[in-house]
Amino acid sequence: LKGAVRLNQVDFSYVEGKPVLKQVSVYANPGQKIAFVGSTGAGKTTVTNLINRFYEIQGGVITCVGIDVKDIEKDSLRLSQGAVLQDTHLFTGTVMDNIRYGRLDATDEECIQAAKAANADGFIRRLPEGYQTMLTGDGTNLSQGQRQLLAIARAAVKDPPIMVLDEATSSIDTRTEQHIQQGMDTLMEGRTVFVIAHRLSTIRSAHRIIVVDENHILEEGTHEKLLAAGGEYAQLYNAQKRVV
Repeated sequence: LKGAVRLNQVDFSYVEGKPVLKQVSVYANPGQKIAFVGSTGAGKTTVTNLINRFYEIQGGVITCVGIDVKDIEKDSLRLSQGAVLQDTHLFTGTVMDNIRYGRLDATDEECIQAAKAANADGFIRRLPEGYQTMLTGDGTNLSQGQRQLLAIARAAVKDPPIMVLDEATSSIDTRTEQHIQQGMDTLMEGRTVFVIAHRLSTIRSAHRIIVVDENHILEEGTHEKLLAAGGEYAQLYNAQKRVV
């Protein structure tokens, strides 16, 4: 599946009578990066879960390449999407095995190319046995930043047309964050990308920023447009700048 993703007048509740999303409309075309901003519990992650059909909506419609996602087999839908989430889960096996988990028929060379694209090849080659280094206990022998880079490599080897990125750089040092951001930038190229944003400084280049608040879209636009409007996004952005 390649192409546009549309949410049209979507309603969703985890619990009946307590709407998480109300009449939400969002569109994203190939090559576009759409960022979701908002407080915890505002519904940012819910939007991306609905695109994957982890939950069924109560109202409205979600389409992928013009087809209602309800008419697309879940396996096909999820094969067309990749995700880099806040929590990176690695399993006991080699570094190569963990990257290949993104696409089980990937060759060693394809896994290495994915690692290079994700900016992970350098640290992998410095490990005791390189790509054949064994990982245990969810990758506890790696740093948080290294685990995140492997998650990006795993998504890169899958090579999906649609990407969901839940930024997880808030507790990582600045240099590692730059490596991760470069890896993500490579991964996003030419794809339809949804970013759940925590550090607003990382989404200034987004084609559209959507501010979600209390089950609806509060405002949307480019970084420059939203700053000029002086609304919720501008307040959030300036508050983060003061903290930094």
